[in-house]
Formats: sequence, C-alpha cells, structure tokens
Amino acid sequence: MKSTLILILIGLAISSNPGFSKTPGEDATVQSATDTTTAVLEVDGVPDSKTMERDLQRLNWKQFRSIVEAVPKLKADIEAYGPIGWKIVRTNYTNYGWKKNIDKLDDEQKQLLAELIQNAKAAK
Repeated sequence: MKSTLILILIGLAISSNPGFSKTPGEDATVQSATDTTTAVLEVDGVPDSKTMERDLQRLNWKQFRSIVEAVPKLKADIEAYGPIGWKIVRTNYTNYGWKKNIDKLDDEQKQLLAELIQNAKAAK
C-alpha cells in the first residue's frame, strides 16, 4: 500500500513539474503498478472492516452468534469474559464497534468472516 502511494506521489510530482524530463515508458510503469494494486484488491474481494462491522450489526442474533463462533479470534475475545461476555454481546452487538476486533484478524480470518457475512445476508 505504501509503495502504491509513493508511486502516485512521484507521478504527481513529475507531471506537475514541466522542467522534469520523463522517459517514454515512465507513465506506463506508474500505470502498470497502479493496475496491479487494484487487481490485487479486487481478487481478494474482502470488504473493509467498517463495512463488515455494519453488516454484522444488521444480522439477527442467531446469525451473528454463529458467525462469531466460526471465527476463533472473535469468539475468544468474547469468551475471555466468561458466560457474561455473551450476555453483554447479545445486548449490545447491534451498536458495539466491532471494527477494532475485525482489524486484529489476519487476512485468512477476515476472508472467512466476509464469506460468512455474505452467506448470512443471502440467507435472510
């Protein structure tokens, strides 16, 4: 992500400076790097954590709980508080900020969470 930002900034600096000479293939290189980054994001297809948070909050309790139980890190975060953890979550899951918990997941768990949410939304 940082390298894409750097490439974009370099491209902007070069294009805004008329005295700077460019080589013929330079624009193609910057464009190619941007296309590659976009393609990687599209292939992963994982929504951002804010979107996943909003989608989780819109599910009914039964769907929400089954999804959270399927993602080990989220389940462990709740069960760390014992039986009262699930009671608190049930009361507040529609307005609790899940974004921080989702951000802590690794890529594989985020992908699993995204798939589970999509399946639950389709089953509604």
